[in-house]
Amino acid sequence: MENIKDKDELLWHISETIGKSKVLKLTDILYNRQFDVRDLIELTFIPERVIAFRAAWILENLVLSDPVRFIDDLEFLICQFPKVKNKSCQRLYAKIIMHLTEPAMDKRVKQRLACINMDCIVEQCFDLLIEPKTPDAVKACVSEILFNMRFRHIWIGEVLTEQLKLMMNGGKPSIQAKGRRLLSYLDHDN
Repeated sequence: MENIKDKDELLWHISETIGKSKVLKLTDILYNRQFDVRDLIELTFIPERVIAFRAAWILENLVLSDPVRFIDDLEFLICQFPKVKNKSCQRLYAKIIMHLTEPAMDKRVKQRLACINMDCIVEQCFDLLIEPKTPDAVKACVSEILFNMRFRHIWIGEVLTEQLKLMMNGGKPSIQAKGRRLLSYLDHDN
């Protein structure tokens, strides 16, 4: 496993059942080999949903291990998010973008994101937030992304406030807690 040369070899490794320890080992190998993250992103779109999820899981670990290292791939990653239809992969992509947009993120990443048109992310996040079939874990991440981006587009805070209230109405306890937390901050913004 130490010599993963290309995406076909990685595909072979993730075609079998893997757990967290193997994901971390594969992540470490790919990081040290300076594996092309775009090849990994491509694997997150394969039709075999479980294998695509494993690729997205590795992608999450790889990008979040050192976001600055992948700064030149951020725009490509951002542009892929609206194309993701696999719900498990959506959660992992949303989690990556949620962390990339956090206020505490490295200033170099924040500067790069400021230069990227993020309208597709805003639109996708609202679409996922509104869609009743979107899993709660995805809704939690996309609401956090929108919250993180509320100063980029001033109207996001107002629309997000309304969507959070709708989402919380009859939502599960985890969604209610997320909504209350974000609404408390949004109330302080006003």
